[in-house]
Amino acid sequence: MASNLESSVEDLLDSPGGRIAQDIGVHLRKRARLYALIFILGMVITFPLTKELISWLLEDAGLLPEDANIITTTPVEFILIQVRIAAGVGLFLVLLVALSEGALKAAKSEALRERLTESGLNIPKPRPAMIKVILSMLILAGLGVIYSWELLVPILLEYLQKDAASVGLETDWRLEGFVGFIVNLTIACIIGFQAPVITTLLLRTGTVERSIIIRYRRHIWFGAFVVGALFSPPDPLSLFMVAGPIVLLFELALLWDRIQTIAQ
Repeated sequence: MASNLESSVEDLLDSPGGRIAQDIGVHLRKRARLYALIFILGMVITFPLTKELISWLLEDAGLLPEDANIITTTPVEFILIQVRIAAGVGLFLVLLVALSEGALKAAKSEALRERLTESGLNIPKPRPAMIKVILSMLILAGLGVIYSWELLVPILLEYLQKDAASVGLETDWRLEGFVGFIVNLTIACIIGFQAPVITTLLLRTGTVERSIIIRYRRHIWFGAFVVGALFSPPDPLSLFMVAGPIVLLFELALLWDRIQTIAQ
């Protein structure tokens, strides 16, 4: 029994998937100190700037409704917000470096090539199309931030403030909740606005057939509203303002792919 288990484990480790997992583990162990250094540097560099960022959000960004006040309820709330923002930037830098190294390493990995060949897929070769994809993702992320800060957040904050005032409540929001509200909606928009790129890549690489996406369109719409529910307040207006653009961009990607197919 034990020998069979050992044999199965050895076979699993010798498979392309097993070798990929081992390579990832070895790489992470080798780069652990570098990633820790990047994380710490990101925090150290960002932390002094967080005070200016929070001050800008409260005073100059124009996001706070006129009759709303921001308060702190604990002595360490403000500094904890600063630490969380700085840690988020440090983690983002680590992920950026790790993903960049992973992409370069994956392009040279024989085990990954074998695994993709088994799945009927191929590693795309570097070419101008990849640059277009990266640029498209950055542009869409920027549009997501603009939509969030210029339209979504101001409308929702004003709506929530007036909704509370309609029953005679004064609006005093905790600093942590206010900053977290803005960050969550911004992240949701950045992720959601990548829908056209993801849809187009799935179709153009042949990973998913167009007929399958059409068949599961309702499920994709439902997933968009799940994302909206996770990142937005529990009210219909917030839900539709977060999920609506995702659905619209997804449908535009399908329309663009249809036009491209007809043109070819």
